[in-house]
This record gives sequence, C-alpha cells and structure tokens, in this order.
Amino acid sequence: MALFLRTANGFIRGGKKHSFLLARTFASTSRRFEINKIYPSATEAIKDLKSDSTLLAGGFGLCGVPDTLINALHSKPSIRNLTAVSNNAGVEGSGLGILLASGQISKMIASYVGENKTFERKYLTGDIELELTPQGTLAERCRAGGAGIPAFYTPAAFGTVVQTGELPVRYNPDGTVAAYSQPREVRVFGGKSYVMEEAIRGDVAFVKAWKADSLGNCQFRFSAANFNGAMGRNATLTVVEAENIVPVGDIDPAAVHLPGIYVDRVIQSTTPKNIENYTFAKDTEEQSATLSTGETGSRRERIIRRAAKEFQNGMYANLGIGMPMLAPTFVDPSITVQLQSENGILGLGPYPRRGDEDPDLINAGKETVTLAPGASIFGSDESFGMIRAGKIDLTILGAMQVGMYGDIASWALPGKIKGMGGAMDLVSNPGKTKVVVTMEHCDRKGNAKILEKCVFPLTGRTCVSRIITELGVFDVDFEKGLTLIEIAEGVEVGEIRAKTGAPFAVSNGLKPML
Repeated sequence: MALFLRTANGFIRGGKKHSFLLARTFASTSRRFEINKIYPSATEAIKDLKSDSTLLAGGFGLCGVPDTLINALHSKPSIRNLTAVSNNAGVEGSGLGILLASGQISKMIASYVGENKTFERKYLTGDIELELTPQGTLAERCRAGGAGIPAFYTPAAFGTVVQTGELPVRYNPDGTVAAYSQPREVRVFGGKSYVMEEAIRGDVAFVKAWKADSLGNCQFRFSAANFNGAMGRNATLTVVEAENIVPVGDIDPAAVHLPGIYVDRVIQSTTPKNIENYTFAKDTEEQSATLSTGETGSRRERIIRRAAKEFQNGMYANLGIGMPMLAPTFVDPSITVQLQSENGILGLGPYPRRGDEDPDLINAGKETVTLAPGASIFGSDESFGMIRAGKIDLTILGAMQVGMYGDIASWALPGKIKGMGGAMDLVSNPGKTKVVVTMEHCDRKGNAKILEKCVFPLTGRTCVSRIITELGVFDVDFEKGLTLIEIAEGVEVGEIRAKTGAPFAVSNGLKPML
C-alpha cells in the first residue's frame, strides 16, 4: 500500500505555531477488494425496482439480451407501467416480449417492431404507446444521456414524420390515432438541415456482458456489444448480468468495454443464448439455384448480380437486409470490400457453415455471420457515428417506393408497422455515402414502385442516387429526376415506361444491364 505524506498549514496554540502531517493512502492490496458489486441472484439485484420507471435494456434481436434480469422482472408482476427503451422487444415469449405480454410495459421507445406480433397488436389497438425512433438516433440519445448532454442535432429523419410530428404514438381501440409525436426543432448548419433530439435518461439499465468482475468492469463479446454499452452508462441504477464473473484483474484493462464506475450490481447470467435467424453458407452455384426458383427468383438474381457491380475495390459498404445481403456472393474475387453492419461490426465475413454458428455473431438482419480477417467490433452508438459522418462509401437497401427526385419509403405500410431500424441514418448523408436501392419494379399487385412522389411514409428525402430493378438501372438527379442508363435483355423502353409511375429520360449511352 502506497503512503503519501505532506505538511499541512500550521495552526497557533499557546503562542506557538504547530504543523501536522496528512496521510493519504492509495489502496493497491486488500482494501481494493472491499468493493464487491456481485449480488447472489437477479431477484435480489432488482428488489428495489419500482413501477413507473424508465428501463433501458441492451440487446439487438436476441443477441446480447439480459434475459436473466428480464425474467426476474417478469416474475414480479406488481412492477408495472414501465417505459422500456431498447432497439426492439425481442420476439414473442423471449426478451422484453414477455413483459409486453404480461402488461408490465406501458410504453416502448424503440426503432423496430419486427416480427413480434404481440408488440404490433398492442400498439395498433392502443394497449401501449410506441415512440418509434431511428436506430442511430436511439443509440445517440442513450449515449448522450450517459454523457451529460441534454440534446443534439442529427441529419437522420429530416423531412420524415419523425421530424414533422406526424408519427402516431398511441392508437384508440378502433384504430384511429389518439396521439401523435412531437415535432422536432430543425436548424441549418453548413447549408444542411438537422433535427434536434433530446437525450434519454434511464432509471434502471439491464445489461448483458460476457465477463464482469466484482468492481463492475465489463467486457462484451462480438456483436453482443450492440446497445449494452450505451445503456449501461446511462442509468441511475445499472445492473449487469454476466456469463462469466471473473476475478479482478482477469479482464485486460484495454478490453474493459464498460468501466465499473457505471455499474452498480452484477449477477450471474443463467439463461441460454438464442439465435433468431440461422443462416448458413452456400457456394455461388447453390445460391444461384436458390434464387432462380421460378420467375420471381430469376428477377431477384438479375437484380442482385447487377448490384454486385456497384462494389469497387477498397470500399466500405453497408448492406440492408434481404436482396442486398446476397450481393457479395457475386462480387468479382479481385475486389475487396469491407462490409459494415450497423449493429457493430466492420469486416463481415461469409455466413457460417452449419455447426459453426455463434449467437454472439449476427448481422443487422439477425442472421448468423462470421468475421473476416481484420474485422473490428464496437457498440451501436459508434457504428451509427461512422454512418452519419459519411465514412461508409456505399449503402444498398431495399424499398417499397422511390420518388423521381430520390426520396425513399422503406419502413411502413398502411395498417402494418415494422419500424425504420437504421435506414433513416443510412440515407442521411448522401453527399458522402452513395445510396443504391434494389427492388422489383412493381409490387405484387402490379403497381409501380418508382413514382413521382412517394405515397408511403418517407425514410429519407433526396438521397437515392441509383435504382436497380429487374428491368433496368436508373440514375437519379436530385433536381432533374430519373435517367434510364441500363436496360435488361429482352426488355423494351416502352415496357419500362408503362410500369414506371414517373417520367424519365433515356441516356444516349443506354447500355445492356449486366
């Protein structure tokens, strides 16, 4: 134990000046271990949690979800009227989904409803409030709350219902809207419009860690980091469940992702880890055979093969779920691209072989993935920071509709709600990130998806610079509109005009598609 001595200013007694020594100790041995944040059970760790609290929960899909703590809260049905903040609410019967089903959550702040039918039904029938928030904005609102920043400006969601305050927060039982969101303040910086968002501050945070010690230091594993770090830094009371509780010093200081100063309690995780979407590797021939089943498969393969030509050597790219995720299968072997996933991976590898799947390695579509050599892992807040900053060269994503001046609608249909996820952030910096849309030219009813103006709620305004369909390829000028630059084999320009709900020019150098 180190001992530090210094002479203090003196005092006068009996006409004489006296001085004294102050001693300060820097504990490096036994005293240090008097700090012990480990609790014997999840029930004990949440015993003083109260109704009407704001609960922050880490996790993305089923990855990195603090299920042991959530299950313990589920066993205390008297705790109700919770506002839960999380990227999504898991699935039915798992994660926050069980608290939705039990009626303990009265409001969700999330970016994605996904396939959780209970979540969707309760929202659309007025049983719960839902504040849908772009995924990157949600991560930053939580990060800002933990950093003492009350508000910030973001380019994401400008020109959408999130910004204008036209997003339903609560429905009546008959399906009419009972309350809308609040409009956001907009300011212009450097000629570009930004939306003001307020930070979120939690009463309690539930965090899932791979390792934790008695001081509260935590280490996350792979994509299970996601929202856990931002949530853990941002609550009055932070409770961590760890797969491995290790001795102090076992976690390398450089590997501490959440320092103990943010953590109040640690418990042993006792629930198994789950995988939402098992996805396995296929070679090019197997992938092609899968895609080419029927006319729809043939159309999709044509789109995907053309999308693969958008990659250039050395690019950093982000791919949306669905068709875009299949494009790397057809990339020329001479081209090296670093793939980024908004849930916190840079350097996505191929899908795993059957038996090699890892529940801590998923992409933004909740599919099992691997890491390429040289990959890096980080939290969702940092991931979206690099996205908004324009560090991503290319993003390819699907859409329901695209407007002739580059508007995109990709996240909501009448009577259905999935959530915008990270799409609003991905299209927020089109000056630095090229936004390419891959989609079939018409919907299932034969309606055009390329329109003069989108009918469905927007994901972003004037942001799409290229559209790839099974009929051809369009370039988009944000002021002049559409130009057809490539046409598929066997397709006439007249057919494309008949199936497109907006005027377009035809390039003098019109080329065959592919």
